[in-house]
Amino acid sequence: MSKVAVIGAGSWGSVLANILVMNGHKVYIWSRRKEQVDELNKQHTNRHYLANFTYDKRLVASVELEKVLDDATMVLFAIPTKAMRTVTADVASILNAKGLKPTIVHASKGLELGTHKRISEIIGEEIAEENREGIVALSGPSHAEEVAKRDITLVTAASTELKSAKNVQRMFMNNYFRVYTNTDIIGVELGAAFKNIIALGAGALHGLGYGDDAKAALMTRGLAEIARLGIALGADPMTFIGLSGVGDLIVTCTSVHSRNWRAGDQLGRGEELQNVIENMGMVIEGLSTTKAAYELALQKKIDMPITTAIYQVLYEGKNIKRAISDLMQREGRSE
Repeated sequence: MSKVAVIGAGSWGSVLANILVMNGHKVYIWSRRKEQVDELNKQHTNRHYLANFTYDKRLVASVELEKVLDDATMVLFAIPTKAMRTVTADVASILNAKGLKPTIVHASKGLELGTHKRISEIIGEEIAEENREGIVALSGPSHAEEVAKRDITLVTAASTELKSAKNVQRMFMNNYFRVYTNTDIIGVELGAAFKNIIALGAGALHGLGYGDDAKAALMTRGLAEIARLGIALGADPMTFIGLSGVGDLIVTCTSVHSRNWRAGDQLGRGEELQNVIENMGMVIEGLSTTKAAYELALQKKIDMPITTAIYQVLYEGKNIKRAISDLMQREGRSE
């Protein structure tokens, strides 16, 4: 039996922790909030994130990071991108003090504001090589709400070290959660981050009352520009037609479970951005990722008209209908 430390007790982190427990592993999950920890340990629920789900009683929650990490052979991060560097640094100091060398996995999707770094890069900078047995990104078309119901879900474990990816695959796989391996961690992380931008746009189209044709067009052309930027940043083009590319794009752009889609939908209906952020109750990764992708596209001189339009709506106050009209009236070109 392996001990896994899960850092972050939101919907996705807690559901992944539950999978691991049910697969026979010893799992401790960390949260800053004592009331959340008490609820998980006593009621075996996490109602703020998953209202009608009961967790396996063997899952142990704690506010003590050191206790959660003690003797862990795997550490799984499932926290917002903006908290990743600070929390990873705290984990690193404990791993170093205890002389631990676990496999490091993350299931977060975003880019660091300012540096534009991928999450595996942040982890690599904060956790020394002597305290980690590879870094793996776990990503793909997956909603916690559906995994909790044991719906069939397929994801990718990506790492430059295939042995580490295969270890993650072995620990997570069961009869409803299937894991593939991939060595293109750049493409997997970028696809996971950038699709949230397009999901904001898909939600906005729905909120404005547009139909399936418009949504299909947005997703198709959105994937094209995601791939352009990803390839410029070192990704394998084929990754964008896989689970962490088109797969994650489809599920995030078509599901009410997606907070990015829901945020876009509210914006399309005329809600103010600040109200959308305050009412969501969870981090909307696509907002910061749009800014990072827009800045990267300028830096790399990559044409990303959809991303630019969404950036202008979010950060420059451009009217959504005007942004759509300007996109449609761009000069004609070949596909």
